[in-house]
Formats: sequence, structure tokens, C-alpha cells
Amino acid sequence: MQVTFLPSNTTIETSGEEAILRMAMRAGIHINASCGGAGVCDKCKVFLDDGELRGERFPDGAWKACASYPVSDVKIRVPVESEMDRRALSRAAPRKIASWLEAHGGMPFDLRPVVEKVAINVPRPDLSDSASDLDRLQRELMNGRLKGTTVEVDTTILFDLPAALREKEWLTTVSMMEGPRPDVKKLIRVEPGDAAGGHLALAFDIGTTTVSGQLIELTTGKILADVSNYNPQVSFGEDVISRMEFARKKDGLLTLQQKIIGCLNALIAEICSSSRCPKDSISLMTAAGNTVMTHLLLGLETGYLRTQPYVPVATHLPPVRAKDIGIALPPHVYLFLAPCVASYVGGDITAGVVGVGVHRSHELTLFIDIGTNGEIVLGNQDWMACAACSAGPAFEGGGIMHGMRATTGAVEAVHIHPETFEPMILTIGGKKAKGICGSGIISLMAGLFMVEAIDRQGRFRRNLKTGRIRPGRDGWEYVVIEKGATATGRDIVFTEADIENLIRAKGAMFAGYQTLLESVGMDFKDLERVVLAGNFGSYLDLEQAVTIGLLPDIPRDRFFFVGNSSLAGARAMAMSIDAMKEVSRSARMMTHFDLSGNPHFMENYVSALFLPHTDAGLFPSVRIG
Repeated sequence: MQVTFLPSNTTIETSGEEAILRMAMRAGIHINASCGGAGVCDKCKVFLDDGELRGERFPDGAWKACASYPVSDVKIRVPVESEMDRRALSRAAPRKIASWLEAHGGMPFDLRPVVEKVAINVPRPDLSDSASDLDRLQRELMNGRLKGTTVEVDTTILFDLPAALREKEWLTTVSMMEGPRPDVKKLIRVEPGDAAGGHLALAFDIGTTTVSGQLIELTTGKILADVSNYNPQVSFGEDVISRMEFARKKDGLLTLQQKIIGCLNALIAEICSSSRCPKDSISLMTAAGNTVMTHLLLGLETGYLRTQPYVPVATHLPPVRAKDIGIALPPHVYLFLAPCVASYVGGDITAGVVGVGVHRSHELTLFIDIGTNGEIVLGNQDWMACAACSAGPAFEGGGIMHGMRATTGAVEAVHIHPETFEPMILTIGGKKAKGICGSGIISLMAGLFMVEAIDRQGRFRRNLKTGRIRPGRDGWEYVVIEKGATATGRDIVFTEADIENLIRAKGAMFAGYQTLLESVGMDFKDLERVVLAGNFGSYLDLEQAVTIGLLPDIPRDRFFFVGNSSLAGARAMAMSIDAMKEVSRSARMMTHFDLSGNPHFMENYVSALFLPHTDAGLFPSVRIG
């Protein structure tokens, strides 16, 4: 049988034993499925345009893609809310507060990449000196530029060495990688002539939702090009837990690895094309990602990360030849990965704290990366403590009836009129609404709370004079946008179940900060800086986040928005071996607190399941009706 997915008009063949969702994965078609196909999220809606299906249906006539199968040739229409428009990733973040980087003067490291590229003249051989090409090259390096250094050799250079030495009359360019000790260098590449100017690096942040990269000129430190796209693994689960569950299935781990490698290869090709820089000019690649993303990139077992005692395969990973894991780069390019701390505190955090300078600040800093797995670091240049709290996918739109990731058509900001309860809506790109993204969800809940449309438990007040608050199929709800004004042709609503999920997510984050502070004998008044990292943090409205109890109620001038700190750290690693060492040192100095079995965390979490909190004294600036 043939299954055609619309509107992309992509057709694949099937025996009829595969669910529609699995076929969409195989065809590279994205359908929202935040549970990874486990059948519990009810997000994987599709519509049957032609043919016959068997399986489960929703009340609105849509089919459940993870539990529906073709009986004949079918045409399946993927709804607009599943579309991923990457143009939204490049939109400018609002500038609310001066960034940490501006306040602290940017990267303090000298421009000294882990791979050095130099041109040298090698003496010609003659009858009185007929040493081998390799001996001749090593001798020249060790007697000159690398005097007192041991030069190890990557055997792959031997195949290029004779031609490289002779093509330009024994003028050659060598690439040397820093070894495990300062007195050791590894010769990884030889090129004919003076090619030292072609010295580039790639830096990537491999996020759960998005992948972002930069091409860097290592001789100047200039960023030549930026690129980003959605992580294609989202089709297999919105969060790392869902992806680890998928990885347990037959060929699941290989599939997830192939997806992220394919994404990186496409982005690398795009960034080289847009900058007109050949791949052959790339000398090294760095990447930072959370522990699960790092394991999936390398194809490492994630099963033991998923269960107690949550053990990674490795936290400090040696450099790997990029080509060996399928990245389409020349054989001399090595991939350097930011080290992890624990199963849920990864390289995105260790790179981030160095990328924005937390590790060299004397001020007590709370570093927060809000996402499906909220990661937090507390400390300064002398000590650091870290923890992770499972916030769930609510901040990415998961677990919310009309939630979606931040793409074109997503509601990103809402203002509620205090008397009529009518909303004012802004969508990404100014397009008709498809759903509500994380920043819009927080904005909406804060607005409803401030106009007293919901109480401190997140329940709608039933006696208000507005038709927007009504009983719905799944309980009481607020109509954000009527169906006539949406791109989906359906009302976009915000339900009490949505509010409950968001309260749980913000409660987990706040309890994490509070527990970490208490673990070192401190509280919120001791904080001198709060650094908000990540793409989501860039679009967060500070006052709204405090209003719902997601962020502590402390003086606002202590908050700094730093954007993608993980990419900043990966870029620093690419440009400086000193930064690379600092990331490793910072990872080793972090004391990890496991919150999963901490009774104080559970107490703090339960107390945070109110708006803004059970203890109103923690939020003196929030007006509580």
C-alpha cells in the first residue's frame, strides 16, 4: 500500500503493519508526538483525506497517528501545528536587560586553538641526507618550532605526505593537535604550500529541541556564519526521557544517532555554502549538549542513564574523529565534546558557565537553563554546586492541549484585559495562530492570574462575566482564540489541566533553586546574580516569570539574559585550548546534588504548587488577590 503525506506530497510504501507515526518518521515527516509514540500525549493528530484507516480517533474526527494503520492506499494530512518553520529560530530576541557578556567584557581567553596550523620549509633530501619524508618533517619540527616537544603522528598523514612535501617545493603546512601533555603534539594533517590562512572551526550546541552552529575563523576569532534548525529527534519524543525510551527499541539508538548526524551534516553543508568556505579549511569541531544528547550523538548506550543510579557511559569524552561517527568532514577533523557532570547535568551547562564567565566571577551566581530538563548551577570562581530538576516538556509546549514549540504562528505573548478578560495576542511571524509556545503559555497564565481569572491553585473562577471561561471537553478552559481566527480551524484554548502541568513544571524549577541554596546554607537573598541561559530564557518576560513563581522575587537588576550560553561555550572551546581546559576544570569542580530522592526537594516542590507559592512572603512584589 502507498501512504501519501500532505501537504509535502511525500509517498512511501508500507505493508500496513506500521503505525502512521512510524511511517512518518521513516519518511522524514514531522508529527507532534511529545511522548515518542507511547500513546499518552494525544498530540499526534492527523487527518484522513482519502482511503481507509483502522485505529483510534479523536472526538474532532482526527486520527491518532501512533495508533492508526492503513487499510488501503491513503492520503494523510499533517495539521499545521505540526509544521516546523525554522525561520522562527533566527528571530531577534527582545533586549530587556544588558547581557552578562556585555557586562563582563566577553571571552577572556587568548586565541589559541587546540589545533595549530603553521607553514614550514622542510630541507630537501640529497645523497648525504636521505632520511624518510616523515623523519625529515619531524626533525624539522622538533629542532625548530616544537623544540623540546614530542611529535606523535596520525598515520593517515602518511598517504598524503610525499605529494604534500614536493608539490610546492618542500614548503608545507602542518596541523598539530595539542596532546595529553603540554610537551606532546600530534601531527594530524599535511598540506602543500602555505595553507595556514585556511584555519576554521565549527562550534555546535546540540539541544533537545534545536541545533545551532557557527563557523569561526581561528586566525581572527571572527564568526563567519550562523545556522540553526530543529533537532529532528523531536519526532521521536519531545524530551530526553521519551528519546531514551525510544532508544531501547530495536534499532532505536541507531535511528536517533542517524537523525542528529544527518541534521549536523545538513547544517555543515549549509554553513559552508553560505560562507563560501570549503570543508577542507575546517581544522576542528566542538560541540556541547546535555548528557543524553551527547550519548545519542556518539551512539552510546543510554539505558543506564534512565534508571537509578543514573550512570553515564562517560562524562569526560576523548576527542573523536568526526568522520568516524558519520559527520561529513575530512579525516583530519576531530570533534571535541564539552564534558558532562552527571546524567542530567551535561556539557551544555559546563560549556555555558565558562561561555558566560560564571566560573571566573566572585559574585554568588545562580545559573539557570530552563527547559524540559531544568539545569541549575550555584556558585562562583571558588566553588560550584549543580543539580537538575525534571520540569517536563511544558516550557516547550508539551503536555499543553494547544502547546507547540516556538515556530511561526505560535502565540508568544498575551495580555488580558482586567475588566473584560479579552486577550491581546502576538504570534511569531504575525501569522494566524496554530498553538501556544512556552513564552506564550507563561504570559497567558501570568495574565490570567493577575486579573484574578484563576486562583492560587490555578482554578478558573466560575462567576466571571465573560464567555471566554467555559466548561470544555476536558474541564474548564479559557478560549484564547476562536476557531475563525486560527490557522487550525479550531478554538485554541487553555485548560485547567494545562495550568496544572505548568504549575508542576515551574514548581520543580523553583524547588530546585531553593533546595540547592539550602544545601549550601544559603537562601535567595544571598544571590548577587541570576543568569538565565538558553533560547527559551531569551524570550522570557521577567515580571511574568516572577508572577507565576518560576523565578525568585529578588531585585530585577540582578537578572541577566545570556541567550545560547552552550553555543558561547562551544565557540570558546573552538578558539582556545585554555577555554577547553576551563570547561573541563569547571565540570570537575561542580558538586552534583541529586534531587530525585531528596526529601527537602519534595517538601519545597509541594510548597511551590501554588501561584506564585504557598509562602507569599517569598514573593513580596506579586499582588495576590
